[in-house]
Amino acid sequence: MYRLARTGGSPELLRRLAQRATGWAGILDGDGTVLQAVAGSTRWPGHEAAALAARAARELTARGTGSYSLDTDDCAALLLPLDRTSEDRGRPVLALVSPKPLPGGLATLMADAVMPLALSWATESVERKRRRVDLAESRGREAVLHLLMTGQLSIAHQIAGALRPKLPDPLRVCVVECSGGQRDEVTRISMDASGGRTWVVRCPVYARHLILILPADEEAEPEGSDGDRTLDRTVAGLVDDCVVGVSEEVRLPDTATAYRQAFHALAVARGLPGRHSRFGAAPEPALLVGAAGARWADGLLAPLLAYRPRRSQDPGSQELAATVASWLAFASHATQHLKIHRNTLAARIKLVGDLLGLDLDRVADQAAVDLALRIRATPALHRTGAPDPAASEDLDAVLRSSGVQDWAVQQLRLLARAGPMGEETLRTWLRCEAQLSPAAAELGISVPGARKRLTRLEALLCRSLLQTPSARYDLWLAFRAVDLAA
Repeated sequence: MYRLARTGGSPELLRRLAQRATGWAGILDGDGTVLQAVAGSTRWPGHEAAALAARAARELTARGTGSYSLDTDDCAALLLPLDRTSEDRGRPVLALVSPKPLPGGLATLMADAVMPLALSWATESVERKRRRVDLAESRGREAVLHLLMTGQLSIAHQIAGALRPKLPDPLRVCVVECSGGQRDEVTRISMDASGGRTWVVRCPVYARHLILILPADEEAEPEGSDGDRTLDRTVAGLVDDCVVGVSEEVRLPDTATAYRQAFHALAVARGLPGRHSRFGAAPEPALLVGAAGARWADGLLAPLLAYRPRRSQDPGSQELAATVASWLAFASHATQHLKIHRNTLAARIKLVGDLLGLDLDRVADQAAVDLALRIRATPALHRTGAPDPAASEDLDAVLRSSGVQDWAVQQLRLLARAGPMGEETLRTWLRCEAQLSPAAAELGISVPGARKRLTRLEALLCRSLLQTPSARYDLWLAFRAVDLAA
């Protein structure tokens, strides 16, 4: 029995007991709830045996006896508490249901199994509680990250106050891509190297990604190093087959921007020998649109922000805005990010499109909504100067402003290295709503060929194109701005 407890734990012990009883074996609490069960015979339906054991467990608890048996015409239920020193009604009980006549020595075997089964059950209970605590902490950190992404800083600080460490400000976001089994190792290295100052969040969208939120001035001194090394380089150097992308230094309200930057840097790092890349300095278009751009964003999003659901259980304007922002960032993976069904996501996106009067299947409309949401998430724009009544409030007018024009030229400057074929490929892909098959057909090449071209352009532009979050919206805006200037 003790050998079975060491090798297989409580499931193996129950299986052996059920086989010897040619019936049913299980562990129940004092109220008759089945906690774990194994059937060693198909002679009776499992639910009938469980019902008989549950009835016997309730009678055992009510009588307060050290053992109990309950007979029927065909079978008998034998019960022994696993913890005889406890008076708690919820103490676990071992139950066997066996056909009559009972096999010889069954009661003795059951008594011999109580001690190893009690030890195994106690050990497994501690492990289950530890996993629940780990899951609760992981979900709490994921919730804090989600709140930071949507700009709800006060609630994020409240939840983060119950966890450790304190949210850094200013910060950098680091996205680490590794195998699922290495995420625990990356977490340990990050916490040890930073002295516990790094926020580590398991990405809710990509199973191989780990998101690190670290102080902007964070440096790590791994044992045996000759000098200071940044934490992200330490992770890339110590973990095999690990790829790291790092954002610029940002303030806490700009965590969502930093995550996009780190994700784009990750796309570049995959092609580098050091498996590490930092996002190059590039202005955020939402910071360059001025007061006219802020008014345009307010006007575009006004129907969504003013929406009131007819039923209390339906999503309101804030939840719809968070849904469309997640969908624009992660596409179909938003179901994992928001923990909703794909049909729910599709219905919400359709509702948002109807409210805004846009076709959200088109990259052009997606880029407009994405820019408007980013402008709304930049409070400084609403405090910049006095409103200009003469300013036009359409997207083309916003893209004609000098700041956006300079930004567009800077975005497309690196594309010149790819020659005319690179720009043609990118424009065709965007014109085909970022779909590979139609773009390949229009270019007259195969789908793998189109994918290879876009992968090469990712390395050239230092931006992610094929994986979300993608730079497709920024590139569409840049092309549109350049075309308007021409």
